[in-house]
Amino acid sequence: MSDLVQREELGGFLRSRREATDPLSAGFQPSTRRRTPGLRREELAQLAGLSVTWYTWIEQGRDISVSRQVIESLAGALRLSEPERAHLLTLAGLALPPSGPLRRTVNPLLSRLVLELSPRPSYVMTPWWDLLAYNEQYAKLLGGLDQRPEGERNILWLTFTESRGSGLFVDWMGEARSLVGQFRMTLAQHPDDPRGPELLGTMQKASETFCELWGEGGISGFSTSRKRLRHPRLGRIDHDYIKLADAHDEQQSLIVFLEAQLSAAAMNTQA
Repeated sequence: MSDLVQREELGGFLRSRREATDPLSAGFQPSTRRRTPGLRREELAQLAGLSVTWYTWIEQGRDISVSRQVIESLAGALRLSEPERAHLLTLAGLALPPSGPLRRTVNPLLSRLVLELSPRPSYVMTPWWDLLAYNEQYAKLLGGLDQRPEGERNILWLTFTESRGSGLFVDWMGEARSLVGQFRMTLAQHPDDPRGPELLGTMQKASETFCELWGEGGISGFSTSRKRLRHPRLGRIDHDYIKLADAHDEQQSLIVFLEAQLSAAAMNTQA
């Protein structure tokens, strides 16, 4: 990612968070003269202790130096979540991202472990959600995975371009929005990897829904969670979903689906 693009991303992210901030919750009274959603630039500048001109230059992507103190002040004024704050620091060049393109060669031991984890659906992926290895159980969940070209064995692609992908999750929109937010963070963390801009361009051409969610400017961090699935052949399946990093190669992650353990209340409801 070039300096210009990164400055534009920084300005765009600040603008999206500013427009999403409720003025009343920030201490400003509503006004019939307010023509823009969220906070005005001067209001955010006031909250962060900055001059309006200086903040405007940041949002416009001007070639100026921005200190950690300024970014932290803006993060506090916007009440950013921890993933959003980390993303803001990264865009401002205040976090040290890994350099160089990410590798697509899977660790042989990870590949073997995926097979050994059967019958639990498991796979290995890159930070760009490219599938490097997967077992038969995971392939059955998605259907037709082996027949796809390598470039389409990607979680983003499968989520947004496949009708079975949109029908697989009970809360598909929530899953999709979280995935896009994580993708935005990954782009900032790996600015020198051409795979990121390539995948972004591909997804923007392939899916209107992706474009809409991308335009929201949201940020999401990965969190271990429960995946609620509605499979056309297997019926309703709930899995607990965990992501494990390879200590020797942070560019590869192992994802394992474990059969969800229902709480006592849930079991009583189903009885």
